[in-house]
Amino acid sequence: MGRAAAKKIVEAGDIEIVAAYDLKPGGPVEGVKVQDIKELDGGLDGVDVAVDFTLPSACCENAKTISDAGVKLVVGTTGFDEGQMKKLKDMVEPVGAVISPNMSVGVNVFWQLVGEAAEKFKGYDIEVVEAHHRFKKDAPSGTALKAVERICEASGRDVRGDVVYGREGECPRREGEIGVHSIRAGDIVGEHTVIFSTLGERFEIRHQAHSRESFASGIPDAIRFIKARKGVYDMQDVLGLR
Repeated sequence: MGRAAAKKIVEAGDIEIVAAYDLKPGGPVEGVKVQDIKELDGGLDGVDVAVDFTLPSACCENAKTISDAGVKLVVGTTGFDEGQMKKLKDMVEPVGAVISPNMSVGVNVFWQLVGEAAEKFKGYDIEVVEAHHRFKKDAPSGTALKAVERICEASGRDVRGDVVYGREGECPRREGEIGVHSIRAGDIVGEHTVIFSTLGERFEIRHQAHSRESFASGIPDAIRFIKARKGVYDMQDVLGLR
């Protein structure tokens, strides 16, 4: 994702990459040498916005260093628990950040459509199915969880009480239940499907990514958006979908 993000930023033409960091230094990436993340604290002079695609614990550490330096953030990291997300938002709110589990323009429109459909399909059974490559560390995906959040907001369901993650044994479907299912296999880039079904018909909304570059497609827009703002936003704000 770091390479995909760097590629999209360079292609934008109006944004310059001045530094890159990773646990394993090397590179270059888009002509910029990748430095050790331990050197981040001393490498933020002149930086307007930092982009983070790491892991939740690492992102929180990075965000403290970055926000303490007065640098804004675009965060595409996924897998945060509630405590980590609250900590992250509290740290970056005074400086400014865009936080989204998926920076893809298509996925953000997908979330919008899922919410609109959930408002219309009263009483329909809802299932969310996501598939990713065998190496993905978190499940369900952040994109799937955001879809569930949008469904619950639109239909009055409860994220804690009405969501079931997988099923096993005797488990008759409860009224208002949302089923969430994760597939991890091979080199699947990313697929998300929301099924609305009732007796006699089924309606599906699906997003399929063909390359990881799609997950980085909204990053230049997010950088431009947050450069002159403070507070915490997501890609729905950046793309004007609210």
